[in-house]
Amino acid sequence: MAFLAYATYALSDASIKLLHGTLDPFEIMFISAALGTLAIPALMQETDGWRDLFRSRRRMLWLMRAAAAATGSLGSIVAFTRLSMAEAFAIIFLLPALVTVLSVIFLGEKIGWRRWSAVAMGFAGVLVVLRPGFRELGIGHLAAFLSGMSGAVTIVILRALGGGEKRISLYGAGLAGPLLVSFAMMLPHFTVPDRRQWLWLASCGLMGTCGNVMIQLASRNAPASRVAPIQYSQMLWAILLGFLVFHDRPDGWMYLGAGIIVASGLFTFSREKKKTRWWRTTPPVHPQ
Repeated sequence: MAFLAYATYALSDASIKLLHGTLDPFEIMFISAALGTLAIPALMQETDGWRDLFRSRRRMLWLMRAAAAATGSLGSIVAFTRLSMAEAFAIIFLLPALVTVLSVIFLGEKIGWRRWSAVAMGFAGVLVVLRPGFRELGIGHLAAFLSGMSGAVTIVILRALGGGEKRISLYGAGLAGPLLVSFAMMLPHFTVPDRRQWLWLASCGLMGTCGNVMIQLASRNAPASRVAPIQYSQMLWAILLGFLVFHDRPDGWMYLGAGIIVASGLFTFSREKKKTRWWRTTPPVHPQ
């Protein structure tokens, strides 16, 4: 189920890229988030009510989760529009290293030398991918980093919340942020999509919605520590889709850097699995 979930996430990201930047990113974000509401009935449990989507015991953290979701969604849209899929994923997959750094700063976690080594390895991998000074960096690279950072902020917020919030409330925050921000920002630049654009917008939103449902089902039937590392299967889809659909030809440096980042992330997941009960029970967060 997790493999299928991350495959559909990759297809959702590919649909964004197929728009070729012909629509405003905020418009894409709004329509994608609006279609994400279709997953709500499938994610709600018997004890959940519709008000639980917006109900929280710690309102400030709920709002921060909403803001992080909006930033991450916008960042991923811009990144997949401007970069090859493999390059965008490579930078976004810095997420576990960013979680480690943020957990030390905001949660006061004690981190050993092994996890700090994994963090350094992840950042080294990004430098290999980007090769600053040898190639031009642009807004797409910054957007991919912001998307990964937003995902890391979301995970730290979930840790701070602990088990005191309903999953449906956290999902509601993840929809409310992108919906409200994108609606306000897209109005000055809104254009009615044509048939082809509607096709890719529908694919983006519906694939993302299916992925959300499947990742929740996967997390209910297996520990999150086993589900989370499977997100790196997206890199395989990114390379395949990039080659077949977008005719991307990543060079050897990109593959090397991506391999270093993936290795760093998998090591971090293994350390979290041994150390943190939270990581065994909380479902993984998609970068978007």
